[in-house]
Amino acid sequence: TVFESRRQLRKIGKPVDRGEWGMTPPTVNAYYDPQLNDINFPAGVLQPPLYDPKMDDAPNYGNTGSTIGHELTHAFDDEGRKFDAKGDLKDWWTPEDAKAFEERVNCVRDQYAQYTIVDDIKINSKLTSGEDVADLGGTLLAYIAWKEAVSGADLEKRDAFTPDQRFFIGFAQWACQNQRPENLRANAITNPHSPDKYRVNGIVSNLPEFAKAFECKETQPMVRAHPCRVW
Repeated sequence: TVFESRRQLRKIGKPVDRGEWGMTPPTVNAYYDPQLNDINFPAGVLQPPLYDPKMDDAPNYGNTGSTIGHELTHAFDDEGRKFDAKGDLKDWWTPEDAKAFEERVNCVRDQYAQYTIVDDIKINSKLTSGEDVADLGGTLLAYIAWKEAVSGADLEKRDAFTPDQRFFIGFAQWACQNQRPENLRANAITNPHSPDKYRVNGIVSNLPEFAKAFECKETQPMVRAHPCRVW
């Protein structure tokens, strides 16, 4: 908006406000800011049906935990790695680190490039790989954190699902969405995020933890012979 543009222009020449947020409190979203090296979660994204304090830990870790992990992972991806801890533009990775990272990311790119969005339009995985990798790393990070949090606890089934199953159900529920074909075509060109269907299925098919939770067989679609693992 004009108001926001003018507000941003007035910042020129002034000290950086490292406590400023880039989203309003009711916004249902979250982000990582590489120049401030922080993650931000407005109150709007910490409400049901995303985060629900009345629910058990498993779905909350799967849902909100994966989102937190996603934003944290951005600090170490193709963009975040170019900024140091102070937010200065400085690539702090060694050439060996960068090469190993790119090799692992290419596994994800190759997978997602095979997904059909609508009609004959495939995912432009060069556009989406940063978000795809953050999805994968964030979900794994949340799963590890949840397992550590409940270590030693005697967890029971709820609604006929095991705790591990409820983690992944919680993860999938944040991406419940129906999109018109016209919107899918437009997003295929401009949106750095893959369609929600693949932000769920593409991730869990790379996690043996998911296959184990739902007792998937090796021949089933959600089990990959060679899963990608970036982190």
